[in-house]
Amino acid sequence: MMFEQKFALLLEEQKKKAGLRRLEMLQRDLSGTKRMLKVLWPALKTFDGITLEHEIISISGVKIFIDAFYEPLEFALESDGFVAHAEKITRDRFDFERMKIRTIAKYSYKYVPFSRDELDKKPEICLQSFYELVGRHGANLSRSNELLSVYEREVIRLGMTLHRSFSFGELMEYLQLGRQSSRKIMRGLLDKEMILLEGGSKQRFYRFRLSQKAKDWFICN
Repeated sequence: MMFEQKFALLLEEQKKKAGLRRLEMLQRDLSGTKRMLKVLWPALKTFDGITLEHEIISISGVKIFIDAFYEPLEFALESDGFVAHAEKITRDRFDFERMKIRTIAKYSYKYVPFSRDELDKKPEICLQSFYELVGRHGANLSRSNELLSVYEREVIRLGMTLHRSFSFGELMEYLQLGRQSSRKIMRGLLDKEMILLEGGSKQRFYRFRLSQKAKDWFICN
């Protein structure tokens, strides 16, 4: 599935769950946000953990919306056009932008802004800077790499590729391992909270899906 199709599905899914004010924001022109996420896509690899027009509340009670919120690392991603944010900005708008940044800080989010010009003319630099931020702030997640075997990593890769739950039979076919060896791998991932069961138990497996912890690990590795 192409990026444009995935973004369209993400947008429609989030519209279904949005309140009235956020729905209004989601119905606006999101081309800047879409462009930003497309540039960052090689690092993100998935829209899991992404919230478009993420709502936060200022100290004064004003609702503020972040262009895209990346939940695994609590990044407040913003795509700003030069005209809207510099050439024709009013004093009130300038004050609002400062208040928005303070509110983001109040939530302990990391403010990660990109300009439209940067995204259009220097996408490689934007992507590289994002990789560096993920590497720095995701270091605690990356350390879990030492705790995963080669086969355990491959199971997570399988789950991220399929974008759905998978059966024990699919797992054995993918790993090219027998039942006993595959069971041992899955028990290890269950103990590490990387895998969730759909039906069954630790003794009798039915289907598996990745936990958010596993998805976070994949993104940071």
